[in-house]
Amino acid sequence: MEATGKPFLMHIGDLFWQNQGRAVMLTGLVERGRVHKGDAVEIVGFGGTALVAVEEIEASRRYVDEASAGMNVGLLIRGTAAGAVERGQVLAAPGSISGHTRFAADITLLSEEHGATEVRTGERLHFYFGTAVVAGDVTLTGGLDVLYPLHRGDVTITLERPVPLEEGQCVVLRHRGRAAGSGHVMRLLS
Repeated sequence: MEATGKPFLMHIGDLFWQNQGRAVMLTGLVERGRVHKGDAVEIVGFGGTALVAVEEIEASRRYVDEASAGMNVGLLIRGTAAGAVERGQVLAAPGSISGHTRFAADITLLSEEHGATEVRTGERLHFYFGTAVVAGDVTLTGGLDVLYPLHRGDVTITLERPVPLEEGQCVVLRHRGRAAGSGHVMRLLS
């Protein structure tokens, strides 16, 4: 199924408060689906959700009635309290995605030349999901004690904040301030 036939999803890349904080323009790339002026969308991530309405859609410095997958847009939202929305959350079709703190993933580490080092159970890494960056702890599974550069392994990841996740979603990881590897969400645990 193509990206426009799936439920709407956009990672919030930036936000701009307008009219003394009474409205916010949320910008990002529409990853999938369509959104129309007047549609109800849900803000998901970092422990909160809120249902809001899209008042305006801006694309290429002009207002449009609809945005679809692949478009960089700004969505004007009113009635959202300052601090209730931040970079890294997503705008989505209501009920189509939820936040999670634990998941199983398969990850592959980069080579040592590209920054990867050994990863052991209990190590704290930074994980990137769309525009969200969240710290979390790794637990190696399948009897592994250590995961070496250029190797693949199954892990369980526990994040410090809930992030909107789906099975099959890409995850990029950094270890000790350097790029370390990437993988995919295999199963949502909580």
